[in-house]
Amino acid sequence: MEITFLGTSSAVHSYSRSHPSIAIKAFGETMLFDCGEGTQRQLIFAKISPMKISKIFISHFHGDHILGIPGLLQSMNFRGRETKLTIYGPKGLCDLKEAVSNLGFPNFDFPLEWIEIDSGTIIENEEYIIKAQKVRHNTLTLAYSIEEIKKPRFLRQKAIELGVPVGPDFGKLHNGIPVEINGRIIKPEQVLGPPRKGNKITYSGDTIPCEEMIEFAKESTLLIHEATYKNEDKDKAEMHAHSTSADAAYIALQSKSKELILTHISTRYTETDDLLNEACEIFENTKMAKDLMKVEL
Repeated sequence: MEITFLGTSSAVHSYSRSHPSIAIKAFGETMLFDCGEGTQRQLIFAKISPMKISKIFISHFHGDHILGIPGLLQSMNFRGRETKLTIYGPKGLCDLKEAVSNLGFPNFDFPLEWIEIDSGTIIENEEYIIKAQKVRHNTLTLAYSIEEIKKPRFLRQKAIELGVPVGPDFGKLHNGIPVEINGRIIKPEQVLGPPRKGNKITYSGDTIPCEEMIEFAKESTLLIHEATYKNEDKDKAEMHAHSTSADAAYIALQSKSKELILTHISTRYTETDDLLNEACEIFENTKMAKDLMKVEL
């Protein structure tokens, strides 16, 4: 799983930070979480093809999280995209669809689906589960998690001892399909190890610190959490329904996440060492996101 931070600013661009957007490459797909103004240019710098984006997940409808969508869709259309793109977001997504149409893009030559979602499981297949959770901002906002489904280890020697010949039957058993060997049925559970927990990435969107976020981020491999303000500006964080870096660290600590990356940084801070240090005092394994930073899990 490769995570690229395309934009890590908050409501205003800065010299070094673009509007929020995160690309995740995994399971043969590229998924986008939020799509602020300038996202398609950041994709060029990150060498990520927009034509390979299969899904876009919108946390909420503030401009810094959505204004890159019209231009990105138009560019995909100009470049002859043919594959389907699905855009997910909270209630109100259909209004965004209408707004994009009214901007002069009434038709696209590729399949485009807009799906309004609520808290709960959005997608579940053999490889991953994507969930959403309402959090607390000054508008309806969703956090997202993507969790890898990891198959149990295949116990090769055990299978051989049970008489399973090396070959296609190994794959069937690893995929949960029983096989017949010399009149005996060999079940997958006979040759598979214990369940394994896959990587889990949780993205907060914009939110004040809340119990919903703690529970949703529980045991994340990586928690990506907004940290718009320093602790000395906590009154501003509360006024605008955002988190401080210390708040984000508290969420990471309480959710028993393994790693925290801070993003959505206010442009009032030209240096971010104080934000990072405040977080590290609470949750040691914390990093500060930078535009075009890549993380591998």
